[in-house]
Amino acid sequence: MYNTRWWDIAVAAGLAAIAALSLAGLGASGPSGWWLTAVSLLVFVAGYAFLRPGIVSGAAPTWRLAVGIPLVVLAIVIGIAAAPFLAMLQTLAYPLVWVTTPARREAIVGSAGVAAATFVGFLLNGAFSSEAMWSGLLTAGVSFVFAVSLGLWISAIAEYGEDRARLVAELTDAQEQVERLSRERGAADERERLGRDIHDTLAQTLAGLTLLSERAGRQLGRGETDAAAQTIATVEQLSRDALAEARGLVARTAAVPGDAVLEAAVERLAERFRAEAGLVVQVEVALEGDDGMTRDAQLVVLRCLQEALSNVRKHAGAASVRVIVEADASGIRLAVVDDGRGFDPDRRRTGYGLDGMADRVALAGGTLTIDTTPDRGTVLTVALPIATPPLAGLPEEQNA
Repeated sequence: MYNTRWWDIAVAAGLAAIAALSLAGLGASGPSGWWLTAVSLLVFVAGYAFLRPGIVSGAAPTWRLAVGIPLVVLAIVIGIAAAPFLAMLQTLAYPLVWVTTPARREAIVGSAGVAAATFVGFLLNGAFSSEAMWSGLLTAGVSFVFAVSLGLWISAIAEYGEDRARLVAELTDAQEQVERLSRERGAADERERLGRDIHDTLAQTLAGLTLLSERAGRQLGRGETDAAAQTIATVEQLSRDALAEARGLVARTAAVPGDAVLEAAVERLAERFRAEAGLVVQVEVALEGDDGMTRDAQLVVLRCLQEALSNVRKHAGAASVRVIVEADASGIRLAVVDDGRGFDPDRRRTGYGLDGMADRVALAGGTLTIDTTPDRGTVLTVALPIATPPLAGLPEEQNA
């Protein structure tokens, strides 16, 4: 728990100072007094040698305490009996007891032993006189109270530090767990994003290619070579688009037209739908300048329009579709109106399209509403703030 090197230096320096001051006349006088002083210091060194391993571990083994503390106590008794000046040994004895004992109770008992040794030493030095008794009581009592108070205070600080260290370790573990969960959540979000992007791009384009290929086959079967050639040309164009979309997914870029101007991108999607489905598509775009729109906002609008037109082609049986895109300082609004068969919005859905669109709009901080009933057509409306928050899993578009 503690560095024994500094304890060795402190004990050596303290004992050397006591010895030097004793020789200078502050300690015992005469050969017998010097011998007792030397014996006292040697016994203290022996006690320290027994207690020293406990400095490293924070608590000495019981047998070492049973030998070391009595030796320290004996050294104090001999030293003070030789000269009251050697009561200075208390300054080393009390800290040594508190450092090497395993708990507060043992430390207080050891401190009581040091105080008792001090009292006995004064009695022996004063030949059991009343003056020696009172001097011993005063010195031992004051030093005991001070040592115990200081020891309890330092122990409380040490325990507080250990608690703080434990809490920091727990907090570190919790942070690592949060990071791990965040990585797992990020991986799940990435998988969901990839599934959504594949559905919104490659899956829809491939579905269009399938329809166009079937149309070309029927046209060739009827001998309509010119119409079939035009359809095959459309298939070729869509195939190129599919390749671009696949590259966009690999590069984690938007697999939709990359124009910064929203109007041009909307018209391109409408033109593609006209070629694929052969329906009337009316486009109305009213933008009061789209410079304030983020790429994320444009991307959400285009994704939702792409999904809505795909649903019209696959499910609505409509003859015409009206696309309205409006933007002003308050936000962006997309409306897709068809004259198809409609559906029951409360009916359980098995597809991913509308749910994925709702998730995408919610991530952008917008709202999705669907107004439809069977045999009455459908009005799908998306409302977004002008600057959508950054969308996890929705990369920015890349200029073509």
